[in-house]
Amino acid sequence: MGMSVTISAADAQDAEHILKLQYLCYQREAEIYQDWSIEPLTQSLDALRAELDEGQGFVARLGDEIVASVRGRLDEDGTVRIAKLIVHPRLQRHGLGGRLLDAIESHFAEEPAPAAKRFQLFTGHRSEGNLRLYRSKGYAQVSTREVGPRLTLVTLEKAA
Repeated sequence: MGMSVTISAADAQDAEHILKLQYLCYQREAEIYQDWSIEPLTQSLDALRAELDEGQGFVARLGDEIVASVRGRLDEDGTVRIAKLIVHPRLQRHGLGGRLLDAIESHFAEEPAPAAKRFQLFTGHRSEGNLRLYRSKGYAQVSTREVGPRLTLVTLEKAA
């Protein structure tokens, strides 16, 4: 490609680009579960902006293009809830998801008090690539929750 991918904190100007990428990336999940009403496909721009304001987001850029993103938020109990890790389909399986997980974990591990005690995320039970990535990064399954006839959410966690 000739360009390297850079990872940086997301800002307000990135929100629209993140939302468009999110819509593209979650098409595969919707197809797997035959459900196009999943929250990442129906989230509004205002809701995404609120998530960025309440927590921290990171983006990966190839030149000026946002090609991957992740968001996270630290709860009062010390749990960092990581959400919506997305990588453009043409760049999947090149390590960007892992780099973004490392970036968000580092951000919250280094943040002054209150310190993160654990990292937690979830994915669908049929999302094998997601489960493989999370397990390779040290996450272990802590619970499952059936949310419909086609979808069981798998929650994974690791110590900070």
